[in-house]
Amino acid sequence: MNKTKVKGIIISDTNYSESSKILHILTSEYGLIGVISKGCRNYKSKLRSVSMKLTYGYFYINYKEDGLSTLTEVDVIDDLKNIKTDLIKIGYCSYLIDLAKQVIKQNQSEEIFSILESALLKINHEFSPGLITNIVELKYLSFLGVSPILDCCAICGNSKDIVTVNSDAGGYICKNCYTNEYITDEKTVKLLRMFNFVDISKIKELNIQDKNSSEINKFLEDYYLKYTGLFLKPKNFLSQIKQN
Repeated sequence: MNKTKVKGIIISDTNYSESSKILHILTSEYGLIGVISKGCRNYKSKLRSVSMKLTYGYFYINYKEDGLSTLTEVDVIDDLKNIKTDLIKIGYCSYLIDLAKQVIKQNQSEEIFSILESALLKINHEFSPGLITNIVELKYLSFLGVSPILDCCAICGNSKDIVTVNSDAGGYICKNCYTNEYITDEKTVKLLRMFNFVDISKIKELNIQDKNSSEINKFLEDYYLKYTGLFLKPKNFLSQIKQN
């Protein structure tokens, strides 16, 4: 084993033996790793408060490439308090964590971690969890190899006169290829392209009308259903929240 320091986020924790836990940590250095936190369920353990889902910090571990590493210490970067005390934020972040876990199974890019990290921090800093989630969803499609076409018409390749976006077509549709698809607002078309390229960590303001937000979310829900094959349980919870 090699003693090392990794930056990461605990995405799940499971009780192990009488007093320990198995932690699954998404890291910037090694992707998704399994770590045992020995004795952390004991009340006096220094690891008790930092061995749970959504802990974000620097993890000091005895790293084992093939098998479970062992946790020795954690330096918390941000306690994400605003997320942990808000049921809606917890729901969105649980969905994003589940999504990241699925995406990293198919692509080991370090950027998957940095996108999730930036998203959680923005949600914790009171940015719209729904909009931040949509940005992450759009960005993660490239790691799944099924990005929508958002620089020209998905049907003919024309880069001008884009009138709508449609999941069946796989992206933008120009006026020449349009048949009877739902016409999204012009701002929705522009925002999707912006979302695709924006650096989440550098977002200073995110004020978008409900109509545009709803159209973006609907497009991404349909797109994920058609092209990714992913079934993400927390998404059902989010749908229930929106209906209430």
